[in-house]
Amino acid sequence: MTSIYEEVRIALYGIWHRRWLALGAAWVVCLLGWLVVATVPNTYESKARIFVQIDDVLSDQIGIGGDRKRDIERVRQTLTSSVNLEKVVRATRLGDKVTSDKQMEAAVASLAKYIKVVSQQDNLFEITAYSGSKAFSDVQNAKLAQDIVQKMIDIFREENLAGGRGEMSDTLAFMDQQLADRQKDLEAAEQKRQAFEAKNAEMMPGNGSLSSKIESARAELRGVESDLLAAQSALASIRGQLSGTPPTIMVPGAQGGARGSLAQAQADLGAMRARGLTDSHPDVIALKAQIVSLSRSAAGEAGPGGAPNPAWSSLQSIKADREASLVGLQSRKTSLQQELAQLTGRQYSEPGLAAEAARINRDYDVLKEQYDKLLRDREQLRLRGQVETERNAVKFEVIDPPTTPRSPSAPDRPMLLFLVLIVGIAAGCGSAFAVGQLRSAYATTGQLERATGMPVIGSVTLTLTRRARGEYWRHLKWFAGGTASLVLVLVVLLAVEFMKRGMVA
Repeated sequence: MTSIYEEVRIALYGIWHRRWLALGAAWVVCLLGWLVVATVPNTYESKARIFVQIDDVLSDQIGIGGDRKRDIERVRQTLTSSVNLEKVVRATRLGDKVTSDKQMEAAVASLAKYIKVVSQQDNLFEITAYSGSKAFSDVQNAKLAQDIVQKMIDIFREENLAGGRGEMSDTLAFMDQQLADRQKDLEAAEQKRQAFEAKNAEMMPGNGSLSSKIESARAELRGVESDLLAAQSALASIRGQLSGTPPTIMVPGAQGGARGSLAQAQADLGAMRARGLTDSHPDVIALKAQIVSLSRSAAGEAGPGGAPNPAWSSLQSIKADREASLVGLQSRKTSLQQELAQLTGRQYSEPGLAAEAARINRDYDVLKEQYDKLLRDREQLRLRGQVETERNAVKFEVIDPPTTPRSPSAPDRPMLLFLVLIVGIAAGCGSAFAVGQLRSAYATTGQLERATGMPVIGSVTLTLTRRARGEYWRHLKWFAGGTASLVLVLVVLLAVEFMKRGMVA
């Protein structure tokens, strides 16, 4: 700690011993720094906030609202487009000295660097413009920044509110022209289709066409086949029931004999067939032989043997109806198969006409689809144009008008002037300290002892005469005056700066 304290004392002594050098270096650095700060022009900033409502409730309700993000990006690009910036240059002081296209391009490129458009919210935009040209005074730069922002707002209002309707009218006119062209093509395709249909009606799609007839015949054939399967199943069921039903039944008082045995045998045969036994089964064969024998005996047997069975008679009638229906369905199936074969043969016998018909129909369908889509798009655009005209779908409102700059936004000149003074003082002290380090002078006995390696017995105190003491104080006053003058110059520069700001305000 003692060594640090001693080093500080040595450094301060060396600076104080060469204080005139430090003061001179500080004056030189401060004058040069203040001169550089004075050459930096003031930059003035003007801001404005605008609200742009892209669409309204009616547009969203009827489903014609556009892409909000795309519209917001379009607004930002519109505000800072080269065309708009060129209009700003021509309408402000920036265009006073522009006489050629090259100069205009340079002015537009320079202006684009000093304009900033920020989207604070979905529909809220902040426009900021800076002006700090050396060719203009502070008052002119402040007014120029405000004029730039106001001109950008005016241009955006003119182009997006008034120009939007003109753009919509041009779009509708283009759509009408496209619709007229598509309508002519569609009418030509329709006439060609009608002429071909007049010569080859069966090849064209429709109720009377060859393809529709083939499809109808196939559908009807599938229905007949389904009905035929159902009729065959019903006939088989009736036959099964009929085989298990005896043609006669025994009535009270009737004799047994051969007739009764025959009826019982027939009933047993029907029961066997109902169980699924075929005619080749041994039991069925034996029972059928017995029935034949009983039939012969019953034929020679006299007297009543039984009454006719009404159920058997009813089943016989139903069986006859089902057989007739089955024959009719088989006949209809055969007829449909022949008709379908003839229609298919006619279709494949003329492949050129079929291909021509398909091409004509395809061309007509494509043109019709394009025309319908174009008509829907045109109607949607017309409706949107009416909404924008009647409801003013794009609403533009200036939330905060362009601000009037009261003070420069950059540079912070008072802070820079003060920093220059600090740097000048630091430079003066540093130069005095550096010179002290270069010269072999010792401020304390300890420093001398460390430098020489020899013990120092003592030191002689400086004693000034009255005349020398007066001279010392006079020089000290001059030094204080020089230092105070440096601070006074800073105060004067600050006063001039604030006076200039007051003139701008």
